[in-house]
Amino acid sequence: MIKFRKKILPQPGFSVVLLITWILAHESLEPETLLIGACAAIILPALTNHFWPQMLRVRRWGMLIKFLFIFCYDIIVANIQVAQLVLGPSDRLRPAFLEVPITLSNPLVISILSAVISLAPGTVAANLSGDRKTLLVHILHTDDTEGSVQRIKERYEAALKEIFE
Repeated sequence: MIKFRKKILPQPGFSVVLLITWILAHESLEPETLLIGACAAIILPALTNHFWPQMLRVRRWGMLIKFLFIFCYDIIVANIQVAQLVLGPSDRLRPAFLEVPITLSNPLVISILSAVISLAPGTVAANLSGDRKTLLVHILHTDDTEGSVQRIKERYEAALKEIFE
């Protein structure tokens, strides 16, 4: 039974997200919308399953929820800070490239860290070293490069490590 379920629904969470997205995109609960959405939610994960080398397993759900709140707060604060920096005199800007040493081992978790950094206004994860031990991050403004590196490690990397690894 488990093998059958894994063949039909290899990624149940992905299937649910696809179905909800389909319903929201079509703004309808009509039977045909639900049927097409359900078909897509079953077929697409089955077709793309071989692209996912391993599934991430959330080990600490409470920490994940806390991380999402922290991340949303950081995005709001960063938007305000970037607006102030961009609208102010440009000579105040101190952009920098930061080399952030990372201890994450799972490639998907490293990708999540890169995405989190890039989604926050004023920062972009620019490159990952070949050995996956250093993430190059561009930051729009910093007075303290070491403090910025520590903030990324403590606020994001440590949380992701606790959640997934």
